[in-house]
Amino acid sequence: MTQSQCRFCNSDLKHTFVDLGMSPLSNSYLASSDLNKAEKFYPLHAYVCDNCFLVQLEEFESPDIIFSDYAYFSSYSDSWLNHARKYTELMIDRFQFNQSSQVIEIASNDGYLLQFFQTRNIPVLGVEPARNVAKVAIEKGIDTVVKFFGVQTAQALENKGKQADLLLGNNVLAHVPDINDFVGGMQIILKPDGVITMEFPHLLQLINQNQFDTIYHEHFSYLSLLTVSKIFAHHKLTIFDVEELPTHGGSLRIYAKHESNDKLPINNRLLALQQKEKEAGLEEISTYLDFSQKVISTKQKLLSFLIEIKKAGKSIVGYGAPAKGNTLLNYCGIRTDFLDYTCDRSPHKQGKFLPGTHIPIYHPDKIKETKPDYVLMLPWNLKKEITQQLSYIRDWGGKFVVPIPEVEIIA
Repeated sequence: MTQSQCRFCNSDLKHTFVDLGMSPLSNSYLASSDLNKAEKFYPLHAYVCDNCFLVQLEEFESPDIIFSDYAYFSSYSDSWLNHARKYTELMIDRFQFNQSSQVIEIASNDGYLLQFFQTRNIPVLGVEPARNVAKVAIEKGIDTVVKFFGVQTAQALENKGKQADLLLGNNVLAHVPDINDFVGGMQIILKPDGVITMEFPHLLQLINQNQFDTIYHEHFSYLSLLTVSKIFAHHKLTIFDVEELPTHGGSLRIYAKHESNDKLPINNRLLALQQKEKEAGLEEISTYLDFSQKVISTKQKLLSFLIEIKKAGKSIVGYGAPAKGNTLLNYCGIRTDFLDYTCDRSPHKQGKFLPGTHIPIYHPDKIKETKPDYVLMLPWNLKKEITQQLSYIRDWGGKFVVPIPEVEIIA
């Protein structure tokens, strides 16, 4: 087998972070006509670079196959819309963006966030590779370019006089296979005094909270502040502030500027978090090599619990059909022998089947019909939202099961 190279620094990848076996692409939901066809499975094997400590997957499918027709529409999560609204207010308050500013969002999805800037009369532009999702944004009147973002797209936009006062990307930095091309593009499209904000799941939380199910093929990289600081510095961008956020099980929002911009001072929060990561051992290879054992133990505990309740004649269904659920179910080998079905609020997923496990996806009303004893919460990061939405399962003594960091039952 040829040795893979780190996607940032090109060092040989010699160390396994975690090997989750073989898995299909986590957003490739199946129609009933697909169930008897062969399905493609790929290794889900995360490595860690011993030079820059970037945790990463190898690239098997090109991004256009993964993202050209994407099943994730941001607007179906109430808590995510609320997050976007608050972000807009925070940016306008902190940096005084107004009608003469330009906001550009990379991976703007269905316009879930830019709509809030637009209602404040701030000019917006979205860059979104998934045509089906971009179409929804364009129908809302949000100017959107249907392209992958990188140096080429950035230069084309800059040639048309489009540069950003605020350049943002939520949960996209981890999704790009060529991280140097992506960050290089940001450097081109940012105005001299402009601000970048990027949000991504925090590797430190993934390790501490045992969130192995956030590893899937669409996520090429798993990022710490220390490593992202190196990547940005390599492209003459400086991170000057960071916030820790509760979204997606624990994310970071970094703020960056051009290296030459001395108007924005380095915030102490940034230095404190870099120090916290060092103390947690994120610059020592041994920290990464210990992770696999924790993952195996979680799988064993979840399967023991499912076997026990099934022996007792209890019924269990899933709630949600997120990508992370597919990693969890495929790695643990959980199919309809354990989980009768799952359900999701997104009409784009209803009537389909989960990749690999072929568990059917229904409308959430199915739960009221079948009154299961347990509901396994697949998007565990929305625990609060889901326990409220489904509080009625308590009427028949139904209980919630949260799988990560380890099995927890909520009565």
